[in-house]
Amino acid sequence: MEAIEAVEKEIEKVISKFSGVKKQSESTLDEIISVLEICSSSLYKMDSTSTIPEQQANELKNVIARCKAKLQSIGTEHRSLHATVSKVGKAIDRHFTPDYQSIAPMDVFENDKYIEILNQIISEHFYRQGMNGVAESLINESALPPEEDIHLELFADLFQMSEAILNKNLGPALEWVTQYSSELDSRNSTLEFKLRRLAYLQLLEQGVNGQAEAIAYTRAHFNKFIIKFEKEIQMLMGCLIYLGQHDFHNTPYSMLFKEELWVDGADSFIQESCEIVGVNRDSSLEIIINSGCYSLPALMNLKQIMLKNRVSSVWSERNELPIEIDLGPEYRFHSVFTCPILKLPSTEQNPPMKLKCGHVISKDAMQKLTRGLMLKCPYCPKESTVSEAKKIFF
Repeated sequence: MEAIEAVEKEIEKVISKFSGVKKQSESTLDEIISVLEICSSSLYKMDSTSTIPEQQANELKNVIARCKAKLQSIGTEHRSLHATVSKVGKAIDRHFTPDYQSIAPMDVFENDKYIEILNQIISEHFYRQGMNGVAESLINESALPPEEDIHLELFADLFQMSEAILNKNLGPALEWVTQYSSELDSRNSTLEFKLRRLAYLQLLEQGVNGQAEAIAYTRAHFNKFIIKFEKEIQMLMGCLIYLGQHDFHNTPYSMLFKEELWVDGADSFIQESCEIVGVNRDSSLEIIINSGCYSLPALMNLKQIMLKNRVSSVWSERNELPIEIDLGPEYRFHSVFTCPILKLPSTEQNPPMKLKCGHVISKDAMQKLTRGLMLKCPYCPKESTVSEAKKIFF
């Protein structure tokens, strides 16, 4: 907190300095413009064929000299800002030590296999963003093996449909929800209703000319939603009263015509469509970067505390975090098993093992509890052999 406050003070100084220089510069420039306008006016009044009197010429020279001096002073004040801004960077370097090497193995990118995986992840992200040309260039230049090439046409199609919704083109998305209508119904999804509602509201925005088509649309598509969305459909029908106004923003139903509904429709579409077809909504690169941004501050702070207290040896295993970091529910993909005997999380070398009785402990705990060929469960009186234990995958 002290480090943040120190940097914040420097930033406040920069803002104050900027405000002062801006105010002074505007005042000086207004003064220069005023003087030059007076000189210009006096020159226009003179006969174009006559010469400027010597006294007036000297006055003009003095005015120009004063203007140059004022402009130079503005430049000097502006240059002084650089020193103030640079102090912010120095404060950040002084209070925040970016020693990432102490908390992460920096040699990981020296391994060809890891570099190949990284290139695949970046390529996948470009495909997901619709930047196919960039992704293909990266794949070609990084010489990814053909069998490892990335094909994300499915997500690209869903992404384009989502973008089309934001552009108020519902055609592709409505075709998709019609195709997967049974899957959406089994999930108790609201996606199809949201899109049908947007299509109906589009017809209403045509005014009286779209009335007949809007009514026909409700009869064709809203019957299946009556039980679940009765009140919402009643509101949609109430909009018909105001068709003649050509503007629903001044009616009791103005909330139905806000842009937020289109954003919500696009977001719901990409979320549910990805879940149904089995595609991750977020790219691996995005997940990794966001997880790192959440974790780095806590890990950096922990490392500094450990070094200060001379207990850095506690964190000796690079593949295991010394503390639990909550990344939020959106980044919780699977369960983690902690052995109830040894109180340690399972790893690939120490997986959870299910005993014959049904209780689960870690492999290390099982080996320590084994006496000869038999193993007695620590939670019940049943005995079993080590060969009868089964590995559990989380």
